[in-house]
Amino acid sequence: MADTSMTIAETRPASRRRTAPKGAGLDRWFEYACFAAATTVLTALGGVLVVLAFYGWPAFATFGLSFLTSSTWDPVKDVFGGAGPIVGTLITAFLALLFSLPVAGGVAFFLVELCPQILRRTIGTAVELLAGIPSIVYGMWGYLVFAPYFAARVEVPIQAMAANAPGSLLDKLTSGVPNGYGLLSASIILAIMILPFTAATLRELLLTVPAQVRESAYGLGATTLEVVTKVTLPYVRRGAIGAVMLGLGRALGETMAVTFIIGNDHKFPGSLFDSGSTIASTIASEFSEAHDPLYSASLVALGLVLFLITFAVLAMARMLLRAEANS
Repeated sequence: MADTSMTIAETRPASRRRTAPKGAGLDRWFEYACFAAATTVLTALGGVLVVLAFYGWPAFATFGLSFLTSSTWDPVKDVFGGAGPIVGTLITAFLALLFSLPVAGGVAFFLVELCPQILRRTIGTAVELLAGIPSIVYGMWGYLVFAPYFAARVEVPIQAMAANAPGSLLDKLTSGVPNGYGLLSASIILAIMILPFTAATLRELLLTVPAQVRESAYGLGATTLEVVTKVTLPYVRRGAIGAVMLGLGRALGETMAVTFIIGNDHKFPGSLFDSGSTIASTIASEFSEAHDPLYSASLVALGLVLFLITFAVLAMARMLLRAEANS
């Protein structure tokens, strides 16, 4: 009687036995390379944080908490307070997001839901080209073209209207010199800059919605508005939060375009027409002049504050995504 203790592998012909894949020897090295890449990113991020904290510490040691609460910025007397640029950064970024988000959503929904096929590629390419324009070009256009037009056609008429109601909210929000350079102008330029990024990201998200989902809604008699608000947008809600935060992060860190048009005044802004500054514009316009150690340390400290603000925005985005996932 034949011995039945032999395994199947032993009875299988040698030519039919399974051999290891040709690239199996490189698999472990591939894992090491991926781990090294991820570690490099974390190391670079930590290195940036350490460098900013080290070189910016003299400013915090000298001024303490007043560096974040005072708007006095006087290089002659070596007195530096970053509250003005910090407030300007937050105001311009959130106003830019407020202005750009409805337009970006409208562009994305039009391209996906309403745009004729013959125009879809052309308009989509135009949106992508807007995203590729360098920021300094936006800044020059804003300085030479937009600011004078905005002052003559918007700021002066609005201030004339507000003069009829002295002390009103409109009068307080539009006080100042109507020269076209200030927080509101910078926010509009930022909105134009981040609009193509947000619109392109939202469009790609909407294209991930299965056609069957939209067609089912239309088949049940839903209108285009109902399909967009009750079917398409909820489907991509988590990704849309990421697109919004991407635009906000771009607005927080924008430098040259804002430097051209915001006015670069470190005081607390009293109105939307007032000149102001952001952290990025302050560093860009004054870093080459900061020969005093405390002056340069204050600018580096502002960079650290901007880093932490951006980190807080990303953390808030993660919290929103986690809340959406659990709901």
